[in-house]
Order: sequence, then structure tokens, then C-alpha cells
Amino acid sequence: MKRLFAILIAAVMVFSVFAVCAAAEEKSAEVYVTISDKGVLAVAAKKVAVTDIDGDGKLTINDALYAAHEKFYTGGAAKGYETETTQWGLGIKKLWGTANGGSYGYFVNNASAWSMTDPVKKGDYVAAYVFSEPKTLADKYSYFDKLFEDVKADKEVTLTLTKADFDENWAPITVPVEGAVITVDNKATAIKTDAKGKAVIKLDTNGEHLISATCKDQVIVPPVYYAKVTGGIEPTVKPTEKSTEKSTEKSTEESTEESTVAPTQAPTQAPTQAPTQAPTQVSTQKATQAATQAPTRKATTNNSSSSKNNTNAVTTGPSDTVYLMIVIGLAALAVVLLAKKRNEE
Repeated sequence: MKRLFAILIAAVMVFSVFAVCAAAEEKSAEVYVTISDKGVLAVAAKKVAVTDIDGDGKLTINDALYAAHEKFYTGGAAKGYETETTQWGLGIKKLWGTANGGSYGYFVNNASAWSMTDPVKKGDYVAAYVFSEPKTLADKYSYFDKLFEDVKADKEVTLTLTKADFDENWAPITVPVEGAVITVDNKATAIKTDAKGKAVIKLDTNGEHLISATCKDQVIVPPVYYAKVTGGIEPTVKPTEKSTEKSTEKSTEESTEESTVAPTQAPTQAPTQAPTQAPTQVSTQKATQAATQAPTRKATTNNSSSSKNNTNAVTTGPSDTVYLMIVIGLAALAVVLLAKKRNEE
């Protein structure tokens, strides 16, 4: 009898350890975040540690953007980031210090998201942007077919640039971006994308280089690709850490450890996958034109949702209470079995 009881108690303890460990793993995750402010990269695929800051029991886009502002924005999330709850759910009210009435977009792994409470996990890529033209919402989210890569000097690298768009029925589609000028470390090159969105580049200087793109005939959200070059020439001038953004922002190349990302840590994304949902672009004009597009996020009542105790999001997902209840149930079962055994004796 004592032996049976000891086995049951041991089983309960082992399960408790696994439950606690599982809960701990879900409370934090490292993801990559890009933030663009009116066509300018403020944070370019930087790794941040995401925790459940709003207490909704899961890691979400909101948590990731909050963490990115805390880490890279001067003054932290309290100064640069704010959310609000409307009839459509949780939305952005201020991004990278810009409050424009709700004209923002955000994607996870290059697929559009419906809500700021959509979940994120380790290795995900979260991209958010402020529309440069909030009235027309002309900005198109764009991305390369890869994010991080180790390359040998003088080796040709082929990139494909794609944008998220809509067809004539306002169904979400993806389209290659033609005529985009490739930039390397914020400097324009003579390289342009072809009709299929492809561009071929060569890099001969060692180190990590940020490749992006601009377009004259259309407004695209700057894409991000990091190439870590080896076997080439050493740079003659060390990269400057002086920020090129407005004074309230931190430089995206602020520290060596943050700008250097191991290619093995690249997000588990499918860059060529077409978004399965309409981009979360916000405006009254677009909302009335297509039912498939995310509705207007217009300020209503909540002006303090950027605090760490934000309770606007719906509570979902597993919690410590659930695990505790399971452990208590197993302990109760052990007691019942013990009592039954004694009665049989």
C-alpha cells in the first residue's frame, strides 16, 4: 500500500514539474521585429524577447511590438507605443511615436493578421508599419523571399521582391514588385527588380549588410534582408552608430550584438506564401469599400492601453491555474485510490 501511494505521489510531482516548465516556456519567446515609420525603417528585423505584458495568457503581436519599443525606442513603449480597444478589438493607436488616427498595418511571417491579439511564437517575424499616406492607404507591404543568409563574397545572390495587394474583388493576393531600386546599407544601387520581382546582387565587403528597396512609381513598405558576407575585403570604415531617424528614435544599428543575427536563427517563415487574410490596413474609406478588409480602428474610450497591465485583450490560452487544477485533480485521484485500497483490505 505504501509503495502504491509513493508511486502515485511521484507521478503527481513529475507531472507538476513538466506542467510548470511548459507554462514557463509559453511566457517568453524570441521573435524578430521590423517597424517602418512612413516608409523609413526604424527597426529592421531585430530580435526581441517577448513576454505576456498585457496579461491575456498568450504571446501576441501586441506583446512583440511593445517589447520592440521598450528595447529600441527612446523613452520606451510608454512614449512610442499605444493601443486601444474598439468595437473591432485591440488596435494600434500610436506606433513609433506616430499617432495618425489608426492607419497602421502589421504582418506575421509575411502573412497579414486580423488582430493585435494574434499569437506569435519563437522565431516568428513580426512587421508593423505606419502608413505614409493615411488618407489613400497607398502603402503596400513588401518583402523579400529570404530574411537572413550567409553568403560568400562575390557570390551572386538572387532576391525576389513581392507585395501584398488586392484583386478587383478585394480578395488578398501577392504580386511581384517591378522596378524597385535595391539599396545596400541605406544606399541606392543601380540594381532594379525585373518583371518577376527578381534582382541579382553581389557583395564583396565582409560583415553584415542590410538590403532593402525603394520604388518611385508606387509606395512600398521597405523590405528587409540581411546578408552576412565572409571571404571578402574588410570594411575600411566602421559603421556609424549615429541615428538617421528623428530625435525620438533609437538607431536601428545601435549595438553590435543587436545588429548581428545568426542566420541559423532566421524565422520559420514562408516568404512566398500568399496572405490568407486581408491586411490590417485601417481607414474609413477602405473599410466601406471591402468587407474582407480590416475595419477602421478609430479612437473610442481607452487611452491608457499601452500600460503593462493592459487588460483589453480577450484572455485565451493555457494559464497556471489550469495546470494547478490538473495537479490537484491527480492528487485527489491518488487519495481516492488509497482509500479504496484500504477498504478492500
